[in-house]
Amino acid sequence: MKYESLWRRLTGIYDADEAKAIVRLVLDVRFGLSLTDIVCGKTELLSETDQIVLEGLMQRLEKGEPVQYVLGKAEFCGRTFHVEPGVLIPRPETAELVQWISQEDSSFGASVLDIGTGSGCIAITLALEIPEAKVTAWDISEKALAIAQQNAITLDADVVFEQRDILNLKDQNTSHTSDSWDIIVSNPPYICDQEKAAMERHVLEHEPHLALFVPDDDPLRFYRAIAHYAKKTLTPNGMLYFELNPLYAHETEVMVQDLGFTETEIKQDMFGKQRFLKTKRI
Repeated sequence: MKYESLWRRLTGIYDADEAKAIVRLVLDVRFGLSLTDIVCGKTELLSETDQIVLEGLMQRLEKGEPVQYVLGKAEFCGRTFHVEPGVLIPRPETAELVQWISQEDSSFGASVLDIGTGSGCIAITLALEIPEAKVTAWDISEKALAIAQQNAITLDADVVFEQRDILNLKDQNTSHTSDSWDIIVSNPPYICDQEKAAMERHVLEHEPHLALFVPDDDPLRFYRAIAHYAKKTLTPNGMLYFELNPLYAHETEVMVQDLGFTETEIKQDMFGKQRFLKTKRI
């Protein structure tokens, strides 16, 4: 198969530059072909077996399936995480949040909770970046927890994973009365239903809606529940970190301040959007 014919098959979904980058990534990761190999036409010299495999991958990409799912892996903070449908694909913005935490809160022995862990990228990275920290990660999804657990094993990270639903802690067989954390972090579902129309097809049709969306009439649903839990369980001067929906950054800030949190700071991401919040329990 010619390289040009491959990337042109994706131009109905992506622009030309992104289509080229996706195909180059597939050829590199799955078949070990460098850019030089591609330019020299080695895509046309793949074995018959590899041609069949490549065609199968291309068909998945043509349906809009994200390349990370097709390859089964995503890069995050310099490490490779296994991903598949059922977990959110780690974003570079979330990596900025993890870097902020590890730079500002690297105290030894800190107890850290990641709520809504997905692939485990936040919890695992913090466990590796702050080796003395005691890291726990929650998710409502059994599948996500299984994937996160496998990522922790692969990356040799010490993380405790628990199936917990932050919206219904009272209805579960676990009690939070003895919970105590120095740091709570969450990248919760925050995209309102009304925002779907502006979303890219490969996200909307393939990534888990459970990890993405909240009702239009309650955009702070998860932030509010997490903040109430954090108010009860954070140690004095403990820190709460959020990845934000920029549309509701101010409302989230006001909400945590009304609950009594202090020293609240909102930070922009690499694209200049109000993406992260940190605040302290007094």
